[in-house]
Amino acid sequence: MGGNMSHIQDSDGSSHGHKSRIVAFHSKHQWNTHFAASINSDKLMVIDFTATWCGPCRAMEPIFREYADIFTDVEFVKLDVDELPDVAMEFGVQAMPSFVYVKKGEVVDRIVGARKDELQKKIEKHRTS
Repeated sequence: MGGNMSHIQDSDGSSHGHKSRIVAFHSKHQWNTHFAASINSDKLMVIDFTATWCGPCRAMEPIFREYADIFTDVEFVKLDVDELPDVAMEFGVQAMPSFVYVKKGEVVDRIVGARKDELQKKIEKHRTS
């Protein structure tokens, strides 16, 4: 898998006996390769633009992980805005957390802020549309 992509685990390292379905990218090259491949997919991708210093982002982590386990037909991606500022800029991210919904390479929706219910509603809306 390489050193530039990782799966997120609980902070205690346990991941509750299974690997998280969230994929984190740590290099622009890895992200660009993944994004280019996703353009031909009908699968919804939800990108969590986050930062280590962001309290609301940390509060949303277990919720994002829970949704990744529930909505197995959706791809969940985590990008740190400090690691990939160019990618955040390309997606117009100005505040964290920002959740960007992408289908076939196009942004179909977005949420700014720690809004759990809204995050779930938009996943349900866009995963089948």
